Amino acid sequence: MSSILALLLGLAALLLGLYLIIRYRPLIWPLHVLAVAAALAIGLAPGTALLNSTAGTYVYGFTFTFLMTWGLGGLLLYRRRLKRA
Repeated sequence: MSSILALLLGLAALLLGLYLIIRYRPLIWPLHVLAVAAALAIGLAPGTALLNSTAGTYVYGFTFTFLMTWGLGGLLLYRRRLKRA
């Protein structure tokens, strides 16, 4: 049961990140850079007391997956708008 829940939470985080990119388009690239930096900080942080519980692991996993998807997707799909003279 817990593996199915982990898979569903990961899929929800992935789809939420992709939906936000498609819906609002990546306009402000520094926010996407900050999202990737925050995801790496969360993913590489040493274990805390929250990570010792199942719910805490789900929260960390959802947050990491969402931030990394939204951050990298926004950076890969970002197009600079050129001003026409």
